[in-house]
Amino acid sequence: MSLPAVVPAPVSIEAATGAPFPLTPDTVVSGDADAASALRALISARTGASRATGSGTEGTGIELRIGGGGSAESYTIAVSEASVVVTGTDAPGLFYGVQTLGQLITRADDGWAIPAVAIDDAPRFAYRGVMLDVARHFHDVATVKAYVDRAAGLKYNALHLHLTDDQGWRLALDSRPELVEKASASAVGGDPGGFFTKADYREIVEYAAAHHMIVVPEIDVPGHTHAVGLAYPELVEEPVITDHIREIARDYGGELPVNGVPYDGMAVGFSSLKIGEEATYDFLADVFGELAAMTPSPYIHLGGDEALGTPAEDFAVFVERASAIVADLGKTPIAWHEAGAATGIDDSTIGQFWGFVTPTDGMDDKARAFVANGAQLILSPADAIYLDMKYPTGPEQGLTWANGPTSVERAYSWEPSDVIAGIDDDDILGVEAPMWSETIRSLDDIDLMAFPRIAAAAEAAWSPSTRDSDLRTWESFRARVGTLGPLWTSLGIGFHPSEEIEWAAE
Repeated sequence: MSLPAVVPAPVSIEAATGAPFPLTPDTVVSGDADAASALRALISARTGASRATGSGTEGTGIELRIGGGGSAESYTIAVSEASVVVTGTDAPGLFYGVQTLGQLITRADDGWAIPAVAIDDAPRFAYRGVMLDVARHFHDVATVKAYVDRAAGLKYNALHLHLTDDQGWRLALDSRPELVEKASASAVGGDPGGFFTKADYREIVEYAAAHHMIVVPEIDVPGHTHAVGLAYPELVEEPVITDHIREIARDYGGELPVNGVPYDGMAVGFSSLKIGEEATYDFLADVFGELAAMTPSPYIHLGGDEALGTPAEDFAVFVERASAIVADLGKTPIAWHEAGAATGIDDSTIGQFWGFVTPTDGMDDKARAFVANGAQLILSPADAIYLDMKYPTGPEQGLTWANGPTSVERAYSWEPSDVIAGIDDDDILGVEAPMWSETIRSLDDIDLMAFPRIAAAAEAAWSPSTRDSDLRTWESFRARVGTLGPLWTSLGIGFHPSEEIEWAAE
């Protein structure tokens, strides 16, 4: 008896004997109101009709309940011909159980049904993130909310927003209004910019919370700060123009960066805040302080990557002071792995590794420094789960610097505990799949580049390790993810129909 296809792979799934549960207009959904609303929306999208609209005790039933003594975010599903019971240890667990149930809905000879099955599931890692870069190209509230919908359906629980970069500043702050007044209008390629008002940001935070996701805002410093200089020229150094910067301008277009002039190119590493100026730290105190007050999640990301225009000694001083400012606000700092080189970094700082699956150039040493301090790592290997990388075949969109185009198989075939020697599950807070937006202009672009590779990253974040589950193989994943094509289509997700996958027909 074949198993129903679920992505990400659950801890345990067993096909039960007996007929499937029939899904009809008389089906009653009872129990937790929020979960019931989410399930009805999934059923409607999947089947294209109003089903599970029964009321009272008539008809067969789907029961959604919170209870039991499992681990955080865990759930069980029991399906028979007579009933469906989804039990979450907590509200997030029940929500994830509903997402799994939505994947189980299949077309039957006489309508729609849910196969008889027993599932017991819980996440491997506490932090399961997606990142959306709204700085290189701005993406509005509606687009961000749509991405939350998509990510939550794959059991992600964190949305990392890259809010600032050389091309633009995307969040209005009362303490520093000049940032959006003077530094938000530009984007890569001369495209329109934009920014979130505080009300916009609050709407995103609340929408994410309703989908059991936190928002992790990133203010990228001390590099990636050309836009800051449009508003506060006294805070930034002159751009450091190298041969590499000239090559990027030649190959991808755009002018070389000039202080005080909006930058719409794709080069990185040329900008820096002034490390020795106290005004720089007054600026950070204002920005991080206001951001902390707006952000319920425990994390604020301070960037720290690609500060190629900042001398190493200055970088270490800056990271020490910036991480302390965030920590003193009661937030846990997150920084890209380069910040691990700063010996004075606040000990609570989480490191985010964006190096390759096989680390190069001492990236792993910098990442291990966070663990040596008693903190943990988020893994975002660029040559596996940077979702903006080109596919080997398909659209011309995307970049290739992370070891060339990234296939779906390569996005899947890595094991988090094997990336950095000496780092095991206890040292890993989680996995995050970034979407950088140099070539990403719309929700359609996001869908095309993210799906199906975002599902591969979700499995690395949620499912048991490759050593602990028979389902954690490329052949299993490609078969399971292929069955999700009709569901994604019904949800309006314009995924890339990769030739690596045998996609199910409805």
